[in-house]
Amino acid sequence: MTPQPVRRIATPPTARILVSVEVDVHTVRRGDQLMVGGQPFTIRDMTALGPDRKRLTFTTGEILTMNATTILWAARHIDPRLRRGTPR
Repeated sequence: MTPQPVRRIATPPTARILVSVEVDVHTVRRGDQLMVGGQPFTIRDMTALGPDRKRLTFTTGEILTMNATTILWAARHIDPRLRRGTPR
């Protein structure tokens, strides 16, 4: 008897879900979507301006500087197949 091949279920690479997370200057990531003044802005680039400051550049060209006391809510895409806290 020949062994049967294992059937694998293909999952699309975009099988990610959107969650809401609280972010500060140390936890913000490139690709996060921030709500500022009721408008969504997606972070394109970040520049460190010292240990507790970052300049965020959005895809629309706007710039926001976060400092140690800035706390915002962000929408972040996560892969539900990975444990929390593991990098993508």
